[in-house]
Amino acid sequence: MESFSLILAIVVVTALAFDFTNGFHDTANAMATTISTGALRPKVAVAMSAVLNLVGAFLSVEVANTISKGLVDEAGIRPEVIFAALVGAILWNLLTWLVGLPSSSSHALMGGLIGATVASAGVGAVHGDVLVTKVLIPAIAAPLVAGVAAMLATRLTYRMGKKADGEAAEKGYRAGQIASAGLVSLAHGTNDAQKTMGIITLALVAGGALAPDSDPPLWVIVSAGVAIALGTYLGGWRIIRTMGKGLTDLQPQQGFAAQTSAATVILASSHLGFSLSTTHSVSGAVMGAGLGRKGGVVRWSTATRMFVAWGLTLPAAALVAAIAEWICGFGSWGTAVVAVFLVVSSAAIWKISRREIVDHTNVNDTDASGEEPSGVVTQAVAAVTPPPAGTVTDEFAAAFPEQVATDPPTKTTV
Repeated sequence: MESFSLILAIVVVTALAFDFTNGFHDTANAMATTISTGALRPKVAVAMSAVLNLVGAFLSVEVANTISKGLVDEAGIRPEVIFAALVGAILWNLLTWLVGLPSSSSHALMGGLIGATVASAGVGAVHGDVLVTKVLIPAIAAPLVAGVAAMLATRLTYRMGKKADGEAAEKGYRAGQIASAGLVSLAHGTNDAQKTMGIITLALVAGGALAPDSDPPLWVIVSAGVAIALGTYLGGWRIIRTMGKGLTDLQPQQGFAAQTSAATVILASSHLGFSLSTTHSVSGAVMGAGLGRKGGVVRWSTATRMFVAWGLTLPAAALVAAIAEWICGFGSWGTAVVAVFLVVSSAAIWKISRREIVDHTNVNDTDASGEEPSGVVTQAVAAVTPPPAGTVTDEFAAAFPEQVATDPPTKTTV
């Protein structure tokens, strides 16, 4: 049985707190499209996702080994360093959840670990080759691969379903979407829960409770799986709204294509030990599915904000973690100060979130989903190509609301 010091116990508890935030932050990855298309009721969807996240945590430890053995030099790491890394990751997760942006919990954790390690042991303690090949390259490749696959799959799905009975085909796609959502949840458990396993294992090695190069103990696997499942069940409704309604409007066919493509990419990366961002994969797949349907659109203002958040995740988490590690370096009182700051900041973010509550009752509301206003091109096209008599397109109505209000059409088409 491992011997625990107080700081090691604090690190383990903080790591499980991060895993919990990872769960509710990334629920949208698995269930946003299923909820937005109505394939499953919101509470049923998150409950299903929670169970499959827990199951997925037991399927592999390859990603956990990438974190605990590959990214940083174990010899130069103290438990306080890992605590500081988790502080940076948790605060970034909470801030992006507050504004409803689907950023990467994985990259927040990686950034926190890198920043704290550099502050403690210098740049040489970070294995740059592992960072590039197993973190940065997959971060760029995953959304592109998932997006292209989802776009092609969406086009193929619509082409194959042209002659199918509309109602029967839609039921089939909804069933397929539920299955693919389950696959994404399972994949999320195999990838993201393992990151916390890796962090706890690294802390145990740094604190002398485990031998170097050890695999995660069973109790670490179980606790990480339970923590991420509980977070998933609570549901990150703000991010679910953005992913399901803010990026594009999805039909069941698109939801099925997006989730299947994302799950394939995530499972393949878990098998290879890549610390992949499930958020990047699913977001790329959702945008690809949006572009794959004829007439489908992607709301690029939302996508741009999301891309900016992706780019800031690693450096922002690294900066906060580096500052936290510097304060922890003053001794026990420094660690206590950082712990109090984390608790107070988390409580403040939660209190701010109560000003506008988003939950399972309003997650599919579109009036607050951040839809793009009509641009110059949309207005110009609407002006020169008016709709047939008695009809009006969504674009025309958005561009000229006054005209629609004063001379309403007898029929509206989408």
